[in-house]
Amino acid sequence: MGKPFHHKMLRVDLSTGEIRTEHLPDNVYRKYLGGGALASYFLLREQTPGADPYGPDNHLIFMTSVMNGTTFSGANRYTAAARSPLTGGYGESEAGGYWGPELKAAGFDGIVVRGVSPRPVYLWINDGEVELRDASHLWGREALEVQETLEQELGDKRVRVLQTGIAGENRVRFAAIVNQLKHFHGRCGLGAVMGAKQLKAIACRGHAKIDPVDRDAWKQVIQWFRENYDRDHDAMHLYGTSRAVPALQADGILPTRNFRRGQFELYNNISGQTMARTILTNTGTCFACAVACKREVEVPELGVTPRYGGPEYETIGATGSLLGIGDLKQVALANQLTGVYVLDSISTGVAIAFAFECYEHGILTKEDTGGLELTWGNAEAAQKLIHLIARREGIGDLLAEGVARAAQKLGRGSERFALHVKGQELPMHEPRGKRSLAIAYATSPTGADHMEAPHDPMYEAFGVSELNPLSVLGLIEPVNRLDLGPRKVRAYYYCQRVWSLYNQIGMCDFVGVPLNPLRVEKLNEYVNAVTGWHTSLWELLKVGERADTMARLFNLREGLTAADDRLPDRMFEPLENGPLEGQALDRDEVQRAITLYYQMMGWDEQGRPTPAKLAELDLEWAR
Repeated sequence: MGKPFHHKMLRVDLSTGEIRTEHLPDNVYRKYLGGGALASYFLLREQTPGADPYGPDNHLIFMTSVMNGTTFSGANRYTAAARSPLTGGYGESEAGGYWGPELKAAGFDGIVVRGVSPRPVYLWINDGEVELRDASHLWGREALEVQETLEQELGDKRVRVLQTGIAGENRVRFAAIVNQLKHFHGRCGLGAVMGAKQLKAIACRGHAKIDPVDRDAWKQVIQWFRENYDRDHDAMHLYGTSRAVPALQADGILPTRNFRRGQFELYNNISGQTMARTILTNTGTCFACAVACKREVEVPELGVTPRYGGPEYETIGATGSLLGIGDLKQVALANQLTGVYVLDSISTGVAIAFAFECYEHGILTKEDTGGLELTWGNAEAAQKLIHLIARREGIGDLLAEGVARAAQKLGRGSERFALHVKGQELPMHEPRGKRSLAIAYATSPTGADHMEAPHDPMYEAFGVSELNPLSVLGLIEPVNRLDLGPRKVRAYYYCQRVWSLYNQIGMCDFVGVPLNPLRVEKLNEYVNAVTGWHTSLWELLKVGERADTMARLFNLREGLTAADDRLPDRMFEPLENGPLEGQALDRDEVQRAITLYYQMMGWDEQGRPTPAKLAELDLEWAR
């Protein structure tokens, strides 16, 4: 019989140096699967309410899933979770790459870290053996130096390194965590949690084989994917996530100049198609993934190296069109700087856009900026701000707090330019042109998040045909992207169940439907082949719903309420150009949609899960 998971969680107390192993039963794995569901299970059961995000009681959790480590495209993602220093609420961020499968191969399904180390340390996990080692020599060093030093120190180029950066050490509230320099837990400031714990890195090496229980069924799903995935014509493989830049431009929803506009005159300069023709050196990938959507770029004259990968769409939007910067080489340099310091490129770009607009309106002056002219399109100024933010120097110290806190401190109307939900900066997708994002951004437990569900243009392709991969959910009638009525809320609610499931089992959204061909029915077959269970798709979707409900309970416990489920004012202002010029969200319509979503989720009018819903999800213990 195969061995898909170890039943073992690694427990590390940095305050005392204690390291131990906990064994989990099968029923916990089946009920939560892994990822965010299992992480929030531990946070709700064990973490002290009101724990300081930077203090010893904030648990930092890394969680794989029942599928991680198996050789199937997309099944490599894993979760990091903690109380977020950016929002004060639930913080969760997924990453791909190689570290999650390597942790599995090293003998553990997850890690629960608590406490604060008295000195910088890193965790070394090697085929079931675990030790804390001194990391004083790594503190203050750039990400590439840390990677190379640990590879040399541990004597193995194949060691997988997960690290926080200089930004995390300095407690930048949107500091990230990265593995192998290119695969980011970008959102929620979890790198700052790691830095506050003085945990510089977690290095893994393992040789345990992760086997499916039913190899014949496993092979059948693998073969099905090979026959149904056309890599040679997959735009995600050919051009990466930034393939969408021309389409977003054409639709008038490419965030430009801090979301004032929906079109950018230099859009073609920063598209994935242009990248493929110019600075791209390789199409990188994650563990065992055929899609290979990662970008690796080189710009020798600017010192940009493929070791840091290349810009994804979110970075291109946040440090390109959002700032009025149309030079792809300069965007690549900004991407590398966020990698050097290990920053969330989304929040970094939005914080810089906030500063640019404050400067435009005289709220910030040259005296405030240290002489920098924060004008739209000024790539040099944007790059200098990245250095200042990561090192918390000058104006960077203010921006490192995130736009919500920065605006609160600045005042004078700057709040209008601070684009966030619950303190987390908006991703590079436009709710005024993709209306379900109004629900996603407002109600996401982590603050504004574009990965809660597929986006609205895909809803327009719903139909009864086999070509509609979401017809299995009963989504068989098209819904216009500008609709925000009951049919759109229903479509979003059902689609969210699928993408929530992806987060619990570590499946990449860029492999699963509707972005790529892996159908949910086949994913169900794969989970059963790997685990030996006979779970249904209904049961799997319930795990996603359980995870979303636990995250909501965590936020309620930490003082967030329905009043925090609101969008920034800019979303209710008309777009200034493009085919959607004049389009704005309607406050009453958005509120009706949010209220209806609450009801579909089994939450009351205050956004609290009802006793009946908690009982139905077997979450009565989490009240």
